[in-house]
Amino acid sequence: MTRKIGFGLLWLGFIVYAFFLAPPDRPDTFELIKNLSIVQWQGINPLVIALFNIMGIWPVIYSAVVLFDGRGQKIRAWPFAIASFAVGAFALLPYLALRQPNPQFQGKKNAVLKLLDSRVTGVGLTIATVILVAYGLQGNWSEFVQQWQTSRFIHVMSLDFALLCLLFPTLVRDDMARRAWKNPALFWLITLIPLFGPLIYLCVRPPLPERGLDTVSIPQETVTN
Repeated sequence: MTRKIGFGLLWLGFIVYAFFLAPPDRPDTFELIKNLSIVQWQGINPLVIALFNIMGIWPVIYSAVVLFDGRGQKIRAWPFAIASFAVGAFALLPYLALRQPNPQFQGKKNAVLKLLDSRVTGVGLTIATVILVAYGLQGNWSEFVQQWQTSRFIHVMSLDFALLCLLFPTLVRDDMARRAWKNPALFWLITLIPLFGPLIYLCVRPPLPERGLDTVSIPQETVTN
């Protein structure tokens, strides 16, 4: 119950901050979002371009865990995962508040789950992220700080990125348990390295075994590493 209340208060606090305390909208915000979306990047700070595109990678990273976690939950995970492509942590925080611990996976993986479970997906996301980060580092940091201080869109997007980094480890323990994989060192690596920690996890985690709905659960102590 404490966990649910904590995530719920964090969600409400983020909403209040984003709409009432963050810097005001700038007149050119809609034009900026449109140009970022249609790859008209001339004159846009590479840091903003990189951050905007990385915010499209984060929902895929979360989907690669949340959609497995949602199997067996009382609530469906996919609406939250889809909404996160548009609003990031605003969509994922309610799921984190409503979900129950779920260290098991039952049933078969469909095509989407097989794709998300593949290490090839993790490697592809990692390569794309490395390219974006390298591109973003060529940007103007002083200009970005000024934009962060004056633009609600860039300000909230940056905080959304930070929240997604902080929240991901809350799903990892159950995902590792579903894979019968004990690796405390990797868990702390994921926790301590923003963005690239989760990407490393997707690249190295073992495939999730499929289990029939009528399969008897194997006691944890009988599972060998």
